[in-house]
Formats: sequence, C-alpha cells, structure tokens
Amino acid sequence: MRSRQKNHDWQKTGQYDCSKPCWSWGNPVNSHNILNIMNITNSSAQFARWFRDSTPYISAHRGSTFVVMLGGDALAHNNYVNILHDLALLTVLGVRLVLVHGARPQLDAALEKAGLESQYSNYLRITDAETLGIAKSVSADLRSRVEASFSVGLPTTPLHNTEISVYSGNFVNAQPIGVLEGVDYHYSGQVRSIRRSAIEQALGVNSLVLISPLAYSPAGETYNLCAEDLAMELALQLEAEKLIFFSETVFPFNSARKNQSVFTPTEAQKLLKNDSVDEHSSLHYRLNTLIRASAAGVSSGQLVNYTEDGALLQELFTATGHGTQILSGILESVRAAVQSDIAGIIELIQPLEEAGILLKRSRDKLEQEIDHFLVAEIDGTLAGCCALYPMPDNHTAELACLVAHPAYRQTSLGDSLGAELLNAICARATSLGINRLFALTTRTRDWFIENGFEQVSVSDLPESKKAMYNFQRNSKVLLLNLGKN
Repeated sequence: MRSRQKNHDWQKTGQYDCSKPCWSWGNPVNSHNILNIMNITNSSAQFARWFRDSTPYISAHRGSTFVVMLGGDALAHNNYVNILHDLALLTVLGVRLVLVHGARPQLDAALEKAGLESQYSNYLRITDAETLGIAKSVSADLRSRVEASFSVGLPTTPLHNTEISVYSGNFVNAQPIGVLEGVDYHYSGQVRSIRRSAIEQALGVNSLVLISPLAYSPAGETYNLCAEDLAMELALQLEAEKLIFFSETVFPFNSARKNQSVFTPTEAQKLLKNDSVDEHSSLHYRLNTLIRASAAGVSSGQLVNYTEDGALLQELFTATGHGTQILSGILESVRAAVQSDIAGIIELIQPLEEAGILLKRSRDKLEQEIDHFLVAEIDGTLAGCCALYPMPDNHTAELACLVAHPAYRQTSLGDSLGAELLNAICARATSLGINRLFALTTRTRDWFIENGFEQVSVSDLPESKKAMYNFQRNSKVLLLNLGKN
C-alpha cells in the first residue's frame, strides 16, 4: 500500500508532465497515461460545468454598477496584475466599473523615507501639510501605474487586443474632517458630493472610472481621503449593486457556522466583536465599512482575497462564492415560477432527489406543473423554490419541494429564505381558500415545527394523499392550520 501511494502521488496533486506523449507508436497505453487522459477530460468537464453555471451571473451582472476598492496593500502584492486582468474582464462582460485605489502602505514608506512619522487616529490618517505634499506624489504615481496597466492592453492574455478606456478626473468634491474628539485631522477629508452625471457619462461609453483618494473642495483645497470611505460614498451615491473591497483575509470569523460566508449586517456586526479581528486592522475597518454601507442601502458588500488568483471571479460567478458577502436585502423577490426557471429548479432539487431526500420529478413533469411553483432570487440568481399542490377537497394542499440553494443551507440566510418562501406559499394558499397545509419530510421535521407546523399521523392525510403514501420512505407528516396562522 505504501509503494502504491508513493508511485501515485501525482494523483493527489493532479499534476503530470504534459511535455511527454500519452502514448508512443507500437507501445500499449499504460494505466498511468490513461489516468492522465482522464484527468484532462475531467478538467475540461469541470471547466464546462463552471462556465455553464456562471451564465446566470454573467447575465445578472451585465449593466450593473460595481464600486471596487483596491487598497495599497493589494497594489503592492504580486497578484495585482491578475486582479487587473479580472477587472478588465468584468468591463468586457458589461459591468460598469468604478475603481478606487488606495495608497496607505506606499505613503507610509514615502513618509518614512522622508524622515516623517505616519500619524493615525481611529484608523484615519492625520494629514498635515508635509504629509499632503507627499500624498499627492504617491497617489499620482499609483494612479499612473494603474492607468498604464490597462492602457497596454493586458499583454499575454486573451484580452491583449481589447481596449480598456480609463477615465480619471475631479469626480469628487471634498470637505475637511475637521476636529474629532480633540484630534485635528488637518488635510484629511471626506466626501462632500460626487459629480454623478460625469461618472455616469463615462460609464455609459463602457469606460472604467478610476478614482484616487485625493479630492478637492470648492475653494480649491486638496484633501486626502480614506479609500474605504470614499468607495462607500461612491457606491451609495451611484446606487451601485455591489461594493467590493480586496483584503488579505476574508474568513476571519470563529463562528459556529465555520463554512458560512454570507452574512446579514447584524450577523457581521456580532462577528466583528470576535477577539481574532484586531479592531485597529484594515480588515476590521473594511468589514465595518461594508456593514455601514449595507445599513445605508448598498444591497451587496463583498470582501475578496487579493492574494488568490481568480478569487474575484469565483466570488462573482459561482453560487458558493469565494469571499465574505454582506447582504442587506436577503431576498430580492419571491415570485411565481415561469418556464425559464425550470433549469434552475432542476439544479436545486436534483442533488436532493439523488440523495433520496426528495421524490424524483422529470423535466416533463416540471414543465407541466410549473404553475404550482414559487421561486426566490438572491443577488439576481435562483436561490430557492417551493410548490403548492391543492387537493381535491379544495380546502387542503401539500407544500412540496421547499429547497434552498446549497450556498445558503445551514446558515441564517437559509432559514430566512425558507421562511420567506413559506410565507409566500401560505399567502397563495389562503388566496385559494385553502386552510390546511400538509408537508411530508424525512429530514427537516424540526424546521417545520419551528415554523408553526405540528406533527400528525398518516391517518390525518386526505384520502387522495393517504392512498399514495409510501410507507417505505416513512416520511413524517406535518400540518399547518392556516385558520390559526
């Protein structure tokens, strides 16, 4: 067994030498080469599946406005070029992109080189006249570097012939922070207003808008702004669909739900109190800013790891994501299902059917019964479904196929999603004159009881349903009396 493991270590890593042929003339194909071919085929299949699964997200994001904050720490990392490639790809896919760059570590280094000390209070920099002069130089250098990276056409990538127009300018009007708690912030400023029409005009011609953390007052004064706060204000005033921050860490939480990556603002605020998140760190400030943005009206705030190649694409174009997301409005809508939802419903229920949790339904059956279904959307994609089947007595119905997307199961968002779907089903049932709602389940008895159902016996089922009851499945029978609801 040891020698077998040693000889096939490549199987664990998935690596093999592509420079060597998989076969040679006159020699049989050995098992190692067969597995190499299978590995290539599996990779192709995985890519094809990923691409198909990303299609709803590509459609949902097209025409949306994203405000992205790329801090100075991200600009200093060697993955910075890959991030720019992915941002360029977003513009090609039709995302209206506003990019705010930071400059904190670069300015700290420049001040140290000049023999000056960096001063902070509550994470915000105190910008005196000397610091402001150096900040102008550092910011101009970083902005030029980002513009140049887009202007060269992204060589050695499939986007090398794609022109990415970058607009920079005085899009932001600033005012001084002033004196807070006895601290004079001098030339540190905050957003007073933005020139929304000018930004919209640039976005309207498919240009990327690049904004530096320096802005000017109506009196002509220059102020140094916190990039996180600047990005938040831009997202609010532009009514952006997403506010995205890059950070070195995106899963800092020691919560009971260790795999949870989507949070409500209230949940995220509680988790910020965790001792493992330094309250003076950039991570803490960025998460807190996303929470504030969410409370002020930004529907989706996301934190993405700048050290991982492709993390942004995984976060935006996969259901499970690859970052930390804060959602203010959990559900965009619960609505009646239509024929175009069938593929999404199948994606939701098929794994549960294969696991024996749900009874199997063919696509033809779903097409015939689509009018019975409701669906819920989160972030522009199908996140859950359920169905209502009235019974012959016209006063009783079955609740079936109540399913949440795997990304939200075992999270509080999944609980909220299920509750919203249940409320919508109850409303539909009541409008049809139904006063008793049955559900059969093998796994989720407790959830139904927590949401007002009571367990009853098989004998309490209507005759038409009782005759179809499968005693081998031994499903629990739950009843909700809508007359008492």
